[in-house]
Amino acid sequence: MSESAALSAAAPHAAADAAADAVDAVEPEDLPADWTAEDDWTDEALTLLRTLRAPHRRSRAGQIAFMVYCTVLVLVAWGVTPSFGLLLQSSMGADYTGHGPTLLAALPSAVAAASLATLLLAARDGLWRGPVIPPRATADWLLPHPVRPRRVLRPWFWLSCALATAPGVLAAAGAMVVLALTTHASLPAAFGWCLLGGVCLPLLATCTGLAVERSDRVAAAVHRLTPWVTVAVLLLATQSVFAAQGHRVGRLERIELWSGPWGWAGLAALAPTPAARPGAWAAAALLVLLTAGCVVLADRYCGDIAPARLRERARTAAGVLAALRTVELRAARLTVSSTTKGRGPRRLRLPAPRARWLAVPWRDALTLLRAPARLGRALLLTVPSALCAYLVHSASGLVSWGGTALALLFGYLATAQLLEPARIETDDARRASWSPYPFAGLMLRHAVVPTVLGVVAGAVAAGAAVIAGSGGRAWLAPAAVPAMVAAGLVNACRGFIRQDLMFGSARAPGSGGGPLLFAAWYAAGPAVAVVVLTVPFTEALTDGSPTAVLKTVALSLVTAAVLLWWAYDRAGNVTIRSQAARAAQQR
Repeated sequence: MSESAALSAAAPHAAADAAADAVDAVEPEDLPADWTAEDDWTDEALTLLRTLRAPHRRSRAGQIAFMVYCTVLVLVAWGVTPSFGLLLQSSMGADYTGHGPTLLAALPSAVAAASLATLLLAARDGLWRGPVIPPRATADWLLPHPVRPRRVLRPWFWLSCALATAPGVLAAAGAMVVLALTTHASLPAAFGWCLLGGVCLPLLATCTGLAVERSDRVAAAVHRLTPWVTVAVLLLATQSVFAAQGHRVGRLERIELWSGPWGWAGLAALAPTPAARPGAWAAAALLVLLTAGCVVLADRYCGDIAPARLRERARTAAGVLAALRTVELRAARLTVSSTTKGRGPRRLRLPAPRARWLAVPWRDALTLLRAPARLGRALLLTVPSALCAYLVHSASGLVSWGGTALALLFGYLATAQLLEPARIETDDARRASWSPYPFAGLMLRHAVVPTVLGVVAGAVAAGAAVIAGSGGRAWLAPAAVPAMVAAGLVNACRGFIRQDLMFGSARAPGSGGGPLLFAAWYAAGPAVAVVVLTVPFTEALTDGSPTAVLKTVALSLVTAAVLLWWAYDRAGNVTIRSQAARAAQQR
């Protein structure tokens, strides 16, 4: 006992924050086959750690209480108070049932899409982190000691379950208010039925993440199935939009609602409405039984994760957290992508061009061919962009402006997937030493391939839409591509992260706009493009006349030219800062 106590006393105080809370009975199956009762020091280690961690635990409890207080305050101000006002107006005669049929038509496919997306995100999270992820000190120091891993790791699993269900409960409360306003459903009944999906689906997602974290075979299956599940989510979202517009396919909806837990939650949400399904009770029972079984199995096997895997994931999570604290979002994304990559890059080849000016487009095209996931993400992100543009046709006022802004934003995200070669060049300007062009000119040449691909894809989609009878407004899709590519190039050339902007304005009395100033600098390119183009694109989408379309196309091209000049200027500043940094390192 004295040897174990000495090792424990030498550990850092952050060794086992969650292990100190573990209270579990000694189970024989937790012990390795070659252990005896004398080899088990779990109770002694946890008791000592509970004593050592007492002061820190009290301090952390205060921090958590303050965070909970702030969260509750925000929810009351932005959620409870407006909801109470709407319900009070409804009780006094205000009628919101005009939106009820549209909501009920979109609900089945929308719930299935959201549920399937939740499971997919949890599975992808399990590829690099997972629900059972103790701190580095616990993974590096405590677990190699003679302690039962399940006693140490089980609290982290249940903490992940609690954190996952909190957004589900909030979503159930919001759905309760919406159903009560639009269908006059009973508040307790609506909340109870929606709570089934709001609790069961996050728990199933947590169990899915644990399965991915434990097994390499499951992780490989997630890599293979991710594109197909993503396509299914987008198809369900598309179906929901068309159903809200009056184009429902009842047989397909019934198949989706009974296809799995993602549909059972939709059946439960429909139960308190006039569109109640007779199988709602059966779907609820299936959902509860499946969730209970998965949680029991996950609780039993949460201690079977390999220690080496836990250590690797703890280091990855610590690196991502450090990058997020310093607002290094790209560094955090690269850290995650380096641990979630599947198969290696494809060794595809393209004939080398003879013309010198084609060297940069050739390299960019080859890079995209060897990483087809980026092409796939670009195509998938165009779906929500097209859906938002489609909804603008029948909207007006602020709703139409918001839909257009979302369409442009998704269009920017789609084209940004094709600008990875430019971002790689700006990560370290020394990588561009191969190029015979100045760095600023090289960055402009990186816009060729994304622009060509985007315009071609947009022209094909616009041609199909025109044939289907959408009118000349369909040609706005390829016309927006140059401006979005130029906006992405502006962001790629922003250089080193300016954390000083977060705190610079705080020196003035009464000023606290540092985070807003940093956000404006960080997203300057897409922010300018979306703000400038939202109003003309809205007018062209709602009007559809050739004159409005031509004016919008011209304005989009002018905006693209201005943004390209801005990117050229930013790229020149990147080289100056890089040379200054290298000179400082040499000194």
